[in-house]
Amino acid sequence: MKHLKKLLVAVMMVMAVSSHAQDGNNPWALSFGVNAIDTRTSAGGGHNWLDRHFSLPFAVKDNWNILPSVSYLSVSKYVGDNFSFGVQGSINKITKYVRFAPTAVGHDSRGYIVYNPGDLMYYGIDASVKYSFMSLIKSKVIDPSLHIGGGYSFFGDSSYGTINPGAGLTFWFTEAIGLSLETTYKKSFGDREDASGTPDAPSFFQHTVGLTFKFGGKDTDGDGIYDKDDACPDVFGLKQFNGCPDTDGDGIIDSLDACPTEFGLAALNGCPDRDGDGIADKDDACPDVFGLAALKGCPDTDGDGIADKDDKCPTVAGPRENAGCPWLDTDGDGVLDKDDKCPDVRGTIANYGCPEVTNEAILKLNEYGKTVLFNSGKSTFKNETYPVLQSIAAILKEYPYSKFLIEGHTDSDGSNAMNQTLSENRAAAVKNYLVENGIAADRLKSTGFGETKPIATNKTAKGKAMNRRVEISLIKE
Repeated sequence: MKHLKKLLVAVMMVMAVSSHAQDGNNPWALSFGVNAIDTRTSAGGGHNWLDRHFSLPFAVKDNWNILPSVSYLSVSKYVGDNFSFGVQGSINKITKYVRFAPTAVGHDSRGYIVYNPGDLMYYGIDASVKYSFMSLIKSKVIDPSLHIGGGYSFFGDSSYGTINPGAGLTFWFTEAIGLSLETTYKKSFGDREDASGTPDAPSFFQHTVGLTFKFGGKDTDGDGIYDKDDACPDVFGLKQFNGCPDTDGDGIIDSLDACPTEFGLAALNGCPDRDGDGIADKDDACPDVFGLAALKGCPDTDGDGIADKDDKCPTVAGPRENAGCPWLDTDGDGVLDKDDKCPDVRGTIANYGCPEVTNEAILKLNEYGKTVLFNSGKSTFKNETYPVLQSIAAILKEYPYSKFLIEGHTDSDGSNAMNQTLSENRAAAVKNYLVENGIAADRLKSTGFGETKPIATNKTAKGKAMNRRVEISLIKE
């Protein structure tokens, strides 16, 4: 029982210590199973050193001590570069002990005898460093290995240290579960027996077979890719994308996909392009119609640089200022309506599309001007003058963008100063009448010249009548 306590302590140490043999994904492994002890290597005899120590390795029935229960437990940890470190605790009962005794009763043909030394209990605690060849042979199933280490054995009432070289082979059923077979030569220093022939510190082979479970790999998002290899460890993803998701299945991971929920094109950062114009739908102002990049994916049928949707004349080129429509020239005078101050009347380019004031019109205005009659010494009109003034207004309306100068003149009766004032007031009276009858004020100017510009003699009544006049002339800008 005292050795059983030792084993329990050893097992607790095993569970607490870092360990022996896997990979970087699942760095920890737990193994348990059955062990067998063969003491043949301590018996001596044989023809040479190799024969004395290593002959009859598979005499299972004759030489091997096996407990029909779980009799070993090991814990291991991967430390990198195919190396792992581990510890193992084991228990057995020695009912078959091999001695070389060629004179003893019952020896075999080679001089060996197997006997029961008294159901000795065996307990062992061992540590080792293992090297796996699995990655070197590029296998995912077969895992051969070599190991070296040391341990301490409790053999009956004896206890002693050993050096433990060995080899193993694991068959992995899955990534984390395997069947492990291992053979270790536990070399003691002494291989002695006491005087009664009871084994004291024998060397021996220990063979184990059991199940190994790898664990310790972290996969936070449960996508089967360990966090250390998962580029998106917190989001369920795909192996081909190092654990990152591709929600829309377009081959572009969500973190690099500008449209992660819509199947798209790699050239457009994962966004769709329904109309195939090379502009992602999210940036396309006309996503269902093939268009131009310069117009945010909208078409321009007439090529005037205005998208059809904004063009009031989409099939005829026109300027943006006119909403994509060509400018009209309603009166056909060569001046576009936008620049034509008289869009409904033919005019000249020089006069902004308005008709030029003819000499005939000026002569007609001045003929009317000579018949404008004022009350004597005043700037008020005689009644018979109003039809004349209306005729003057009608002519001016034919030239709506032309400007005119209205001049007032008198005869020589009275003082010069009085005549100057009277001429100015009469010219202003004509202007005011025309403004009141629809002529823009900014088109008219008025001035008076008094008696300074007679057109006939002031010595006769007829001449004076001719000098009392109104003249109208075109103001040229």
